[in-house]
Amino acid sequence: MKFNKENMPKHIAIIMDGNRRWAKSKNIPVSLGHKEGAKTLEKIVRYANKIGLEYITVYAFSTENWKRAEDEVKSLMMLLQSYLDDYAKRADSENIKVKILGDISALSTKMQKSINNCMERTKNNTGVTFNIALNYGGRDELVKAMKQIANKVKNDQIKIEEINEELISQNLYTAGEPDPDLVVRTSGEKRLSNFLPWQLVYTEILFIDKNWPDFEEEDLDKCIIEYQKRTRKFGAG
Repeated sequence: MKFNKENMPKHIAIIMDGNRRWAKSKNIPVSLGHKEGAKTLEKIVRYANKIGLEYITVYAFSTENWKRAEDEVKSLMMLLQSYLDDYAKRADSENIKVKILGDISALSTKMQKSINNCMERTKNNTGVTFNIALNYGGRDELVKAMKQIANKVKNDQIKIEEINEELISQNLYTAGEPDPDLVVRTSGEKRLSNFLPWQLVYTEILFIDKNWPDFEEEDLDKCIIEYQKRTRKFGAG
């Protein structure tokens, strides 16, 4: 499938929804749905790197996901840790830079070690930046940013008058990165679920009626083509 490479989005965000539904539709354990979703993720990130995307950000585990069944959360955390340990080697060999967005202090010591090892190993890679939102909540991110800015005001590092949109952006997990041009949510659900609320204010939104494990490279192509059909006005007439 061909798309206009002169009008490529720089940054695509994905809400990977539907792993559990996919598993239930096949009468298999939910954990296998998450494993299949991880395979899909690796395939899509590799393809994003191949076609020249600069950033891809995925919603892997939200601050609200802790409310799920204990067994599911435990198996998902084990899967994510294993994924990071294994993927660090492959991402490095494929020139992919991995970053984690979220509050990792709430995660296990082993998980934090896996995260830090993965980011350290890939930090100098120059291909696509692969952001994994892990223990991430959009409102939580904004609260943390406000606290950081308030401390800088308190310590006379900045003045209140200097607080602006750019300063807030600089205190988010995505500091230094462009906001997503396109956000895609799979499984047919039509909401953003506390995902990047500051960054997505002018982002094009696309909802896909396909569960994440069934998402293919050609689906990403279709998303890009749909994005290229749209005219982004950023509030202009």
